Amino acid sequence: MVPGLRHYTAHVDWSAADTAASRPISVGHGVLGSCLVLSVRAMYSSSDDVVELNPSNFNREVIQSDSLWLVEFYAPWCGHCQKLTPDWKKAATALKGIVKVGAVNADEHKSLGGQFGVRGFPTIKIFGANKNQPEEYQGGRSSQAIVDGAMNALRSLVKDRMSGKSGSSGYKQSGGSSGGGKDDVVELTDDNFDRMVLDGDDVWLVEFFAPWCGHCKNLEPEWAAAATTVKEQTKGKVRLGAVDATVHQGVSGRYGIRGFPTIKIFRPGQEPEDYDGSRSRAGIVERAMDLYSDNAPPPELVEILSEGVLAKTCEDSQLCIIAVLPHILDTGASGRNSYLDVMMKMAEKYKKKLWGWLWTEAGAQLDLESSLGIGGFGYPAMAAINTRKMKFALLRGSFSETGIHEFLRELSVGRGSTATLGGGSMPKIHSVEAWDGNDGQLPVEEEYDLSDVDLDDLDKDEL
Repeated sequence: MVPGLRHYTAHVDWSAADTAASRPISVGHGVLGSCLVLSVRAMYSSSDDVVELNPSNFNREVIQSDSLWLVEFYAPWCGHCQKLTPDWKKAATALKGIVKVGAVNADEHKSLGGQFGVRGFPTIKIFGANKNQPEEYQGGRSSQAIVDGAMNALRSLVKDRMSGKSGSSGYKQSGGSSGGGKDDVVELTDDNFDRMVLDGDDVWLVEFFAPWCGHCKNLEPEWAAAATTVKEQTKGKVRLGAVDATVHQGVSGRYGIRGFPTIKIFRPGQEPEDYDGSRSRAGIVERAMDLYSDNAPPPELVEILSEGVLAKTCEDSQLCIIAVLPHILDTGASGRNSYLDVMMKMAEKYKKKLWGWLWTEAGAQLDLESSLGIGGFGYPAMAAINTRKMKFALLRGSFSETGIHEFLRELSVGRGSTATLGGGSMPKIHSVEAWDGNDGQLPVEEEYDLSDVDLDDLDKDEL
């Protein structure tokens, strides 16, 4: 065996013609017969303290490790790489048990080199606190310089850990925080994806990203801002998640992720679909709200029974639609139910708006009627109230599907006449009993006993 041949072969042109049985091959000063098989391309072996890394073990060894790593990305044909090899091995031996030292044949494993932006050889990366965003090593190439650089990086890592800093994929694990931004993007992994996304009842928009991807970095603030808005407006029924596809290759491979960022929509019990909408915050929120309305039941139509009922429904909604229905004695149960049916159809039609829907009986909430200018006649009546601005608009058309639709459509596009709520604040709401669903009963008149009254005396004129 020619010394060193196992480690350095790529600088020799091993064409098919040169491996013919009849042709000897010259390497340095030696002549090899045709029986020699020249297939080894790596510059490091298992006997070295340098860990050979490839796509099948990189995530396990480096990304998911708590250790500090120095990784050389090399090409076997690169002269500078060949010159670095003995110093890299020597540094690996010196750092054994302290800092991990690895090497990637980036000529063979181009995907790994591309993943971390390798453009030339050799390139050395320091994988410290945030394994997905390694630092470029800029020090000298001697074994002593490499060791010094590694120890400096190690000290920096320890200092960060002492101060409470830690690396992450770019998104923080959601833990129920009410804060905005990245906290509202759920970090999904191979371990929690099925439990959170597939086994749940919520709708998910999931971004598959790579930390080195420029488009992913551009999307990150939009995705985080949209996550906060969507969480608030859907009350957590539509959620935004993110998967680091370079780490969690199990779930990424399952869904055939080939480019970054890739966004997929997961509805309960359905196959995922690709998201092909806008990558802006507004576009993401709009699509999420469409998904929410598609999967959400119509809003509940609530009778105003107390101040708490009105506050809970209206304060959580941009608009509160309130109907004042005729007294039960004027319509009976069937008449009232017909009005409520009309409201329910409109609530279904406009459920994407996330408005609150309420009703009360004429005379039950006189302060509310007075503040809206309804005042004792013209039932059924309807008003739309914005409790944040203390503004309201009244239905001027018929209390029918057509009339209410026209009224709400005008409000949706910012048209229609509005007025300030009487007193500039919400009126007093009285606690009342809920309607029992039956026809009304006339009040029982009090009976008087007239047996002791002498009716003959009624005919006498009193002087």
